[in-house]
Parts: sequence; structure tokens; C-alpha cells
Amino acid sequence: MLDKNLLQALTEYTKNMTRRVELRLHAGAHAKRAELIAMLQGVASVSSMISFSEVEDTTVAVREGLTFELVVDDQSTGVLFSGVPGGHEFNSFVLALLQAGGSEIKLDAGLQAQIKAINEDLMFETFISLDCHVCPDVVQTLNQLALLNPRITNEMIDGALHQNLANERKVQGVPTVFVNKKPFSSGQISAAQIIEKITQQFNVSSSAAVQDDKVYDSVVVGGGPAAATASIYLARKGLEVATIAEKFGGQVSDTVGIENVTSISEITGTQLTHNIRKHLGDYPIALRDSIRVKSIEAKPDSDLKLLTLSTGEVLQARTVVIATGAQWRKLGVPGEVENVGKGVAYCPHCDGPYFKGKDVVVVGGGNSGVEAALDLAAITKSVTVVEFMDSLKADKVLVDKLQSTKNAKVILSAAVQEVIANEAGVTALELEMRESGEKVTQATDGVFVQIGLAPNSQFVGDLVDVNPRGEIVVSPKCQTSVEGIFACGDVTDTPYKQIIISMGEGAKAGLAAFEYLLTHKQTSA
Repeated sequence: MLDKNLLQALTEYTKNMTRRVELRLHAGAHAKRAELIAMLQGVASVSSMISFSEVEDTTVAVREGLTFELVVDDQSTGVLFSGVPGGHEFNSFVLALLQAGGSEIKLDAGLQAQIKAINEDLMFETFISLDCHVCPDVVQTLNQLALLNPRITNEMIDGALHQNLANERKVQGVPTVFVNKKPFSSGQISAAQIIEKITQQFNVSSSAAVQDDKVYDSVVVGGGPAAATASIYLARKGLEVATIAEKFGGQVSDTVGIENVTSISEITGTQLTHNIRKHLGDYPIALRDSIRVKSIEAKPDSDLKLLTLSTGEVLQARTVVIATGAQWRKLGVPGEVENVGKGVAYCPHCDGPYFKGKDVVVVGGGNSGVEAALDLAAITKSVTVVEFMDSLKADKVLVDKLQSTKNAKVILSAAVQEVIANEAGVTALELEMRESGEKVTQATDGVFVQIGLAPNSQFVGDLVDVNPRGEIVVSPKCQTSVEGIFACGDVTDTPYKQIIISMGEGAKAGLAAFEYLLTHKQTSA
């Protein structure tokens, strides 16, 4: 299962292990058990610091013979896998193995302090699909929590190999996370959001270990192309710069293929995110990853801005660049939020396999909606595209392909009024036909929402001016309505939400912030 090149790479990765790690497979029977044993034995063969064993211990809730855990000094690390962690999850397995073996856990110090302060027994179960490209982020974050705090465990569960359990828990999308067997989250969630949910749900202290008293020339809020470019331009001017990223890479890291960045014919979102992070690392930028900015305010009797972080810290800055991007826009109708992971989904690539052979609806007739419908038509019984306008807005080549797809149909001029569901999940959509006002019930097993993006501007409150869509209003030099606060990228009212445009706007914002500092003679350089 593991080819020669992969084994060689693993040999190099494991050379610096300082603790012996046992891959302990628990008893049971499953058609995939032999495949899992071959994988684990192959991994164990690359280093004397790794061993493989099979045990009859029944103290662990085993999943049909596919549950193994990482054990150090005969003590469980709290990291378990129920399935064969191939595909995207192989990286989660290797990373957990290396971290259990002594590699540095590269979580922000403030976050680590919060995790170690958790004084509750938390048993996480994370249902994933090996085809899901966002699942590893959640699995890896929860694995790190387990490695940092002995009261926390995390079990990755491959829903495709444990369908009875997935059905019992009513899992209809990934990643779906349970804590102590109760629903915790469904869909993409950042490390910062996970920690916040834990602190709120279990009344855990959110105080940070250390307060940063430095006054930065500029704090850039965001982790996508716009934020990274602004940070690089500011750092190249010799300024003190901090970058606060809830999720480094932003939307780019979740993009499968990118073909429209000049000079790069084709690249994956993961590769581009890696390149951006590497470039950022060429400069003395204080990158605070997996941290959320909760609020920004002006410091009384001062030109300084105060940024309150999810760790409890407060940073001081002479200028701020907001580049927090956007997220999938929601319908905002009854039944939508309540049924995320129970039939309502936003990522057809991740959640589509859970609807194999079923009837689904895609809401949205733009490029993303029609592309989603075409992808889903290949695996579902039927797909119906619901569009608010009187025609599809996707490119003609996509529309033509959809019209020639036998198990696809289109409903135009229809407004979604409600997502209807029962205990098992989504059963229908209530539509209002815009021309006649007639109410129509469209039966469906799942709803994929593809209606564009909403700016991540909520945290700024009424500090700066925003337009009716929530986009931050900026000048040609990316200046907001507040002196010293700039904004760029998809969070602003700048037209055309494209990676290359965000990069250009990030450069403008960085230069404009530097120009502002020079004018106000506030640079510390």
C-alpha cells in the first residue's frame, strides 16, 4: 500500500523522533483490517522509534477492528483513528505520529495555554470522508488538543467504513464532530472557533499566557492572499508587522484547482497556500495563526488601535489592515442553520458522497452552482438547480452541459422560503414561484447552497462604514472611513473577487498604510 518513495520520505521525516510511538491496533473484524495492518506495519518499518502491535484490550470503544491509537510509554496519547487513514487523512496520521514522537506542535503559544487550561474530560469523535479536503484541518487541530492535554481525546472515524454508526448519529456531511457523544460542530471550523466553542460550552478560562505589550506599526487581520501581500509590502519597508490569521490561506486553501493566476498555469489551493506562507516567512513578520480578532477599537486619547484577540490578548497598532475575506453566503431561511450536516451542505466535493443515489437540490445558478450540480449528477439519483432569477447566470458551456445531463433539471424564478426536515434530516424545500406567488414543495434528501460569498466583516461592528452587503467601503487607496484603518480583498466593496485582484489590493493597502505612517511620523523604523 505504501510505495517505495513514500517509505523513503517517511524514513526522513521520522529521523528526529525523540519518543517511541506504538501503533496499537485493537481487536475486531472488518474487510479492511488487512489493508490497515499492512499500512501500519509499513509505517512502523521505517524507524526503530515506531512499533506496531495488536491487542485484545476492550477498554477502548473499538470500531469493527479498524481502531488504532498512538501510544507513548504505554500511555495513550488520546489520538485514535477508526479507519484506514489514506487520502487526505494520511497527512493527519503522519503529523500526529511525528508530534507524538516529539516534533514541535506549531500552535500559537496563546492557544496552547488555553488548551492546557481545559479542566474537563472531552472525548471528540470526528466523522470524515477520505475525499474531503477540509476534514484534515479539523482532525489535525483536535489531535493537537489531545496531545497537549491528557483530558482530551480525538478519534477520526471514516464514515464510509462505519456507515451504521454514521447513520445512527445522523451524519450527512463532513467533517462532523461530536464531543462526549453530543453534537459539537458540522462543516469547516477553525482552531480558533474550536477553542472558543469549548471555552463557552464548558466554561473554560480564555485568558492568555502572555500579553504582548509591543506597539506594532501595522497589524494585518486575515490569512489569505490580500493579507499576506499587505504584510509582505509593509515588512519590506522595515516596519514592525503582525499578521493575525484565523485560518492561514483563507478560501484559497480550500480551492481544489487554480488556473487564473498570471504566470502559474495550474496550481492547487494547498500548494499556493504553502508558497504564500513560505514567502511570508522570508520577512520578520509576527504571524499569529489560528487566532481570531474579536474586535477593533480606537485607544482613547491616542492614534493607536486596540485589537482584542480570541486568546484574550490585546494588541496595539498604529495602523490596521483588514483582509478577512469572505465565506459561503447562507440562504437565511428557517431550517438552514439547524440542518447543517443533516442535509444542508455548502461543499459538494466534501459532502456529495453522502448523497450517493439520492435526490438533491443545488440552490444557485451561477458558475459555482452549475458546476456543483454537474459534479453531483454523476453520483446522485437526481439533481435540481433552483435559481432565483429567470435564467441561469453560469457560463454558456456549463449551462449547455447541464441541459444535456439526463438526471438534472432546473427551476427558475423561485425563492427558497424554508428548509423542511424531520429527525432524520432534510426532506424538502419550500419554494415560492416569483411570477405567480405559488408555494411549491420540492422533495429532496439534501440541499447544496451555492449563492456566492458573504464578507467576513461582522467583527468590526460599526467602527467603519460598510455597504448594504456588509462589504467594507474603501477608497482607491484602500482607506476606510476611519483614519489609519485600511481594508483590502474580498471583505471590501472592490469589484471582482479574484485571487490576483486580492493580491494587488493587498499591495495597495500595504503601501497606503506605509504612506499614512510616514505622513503621521509614527513609524518605528
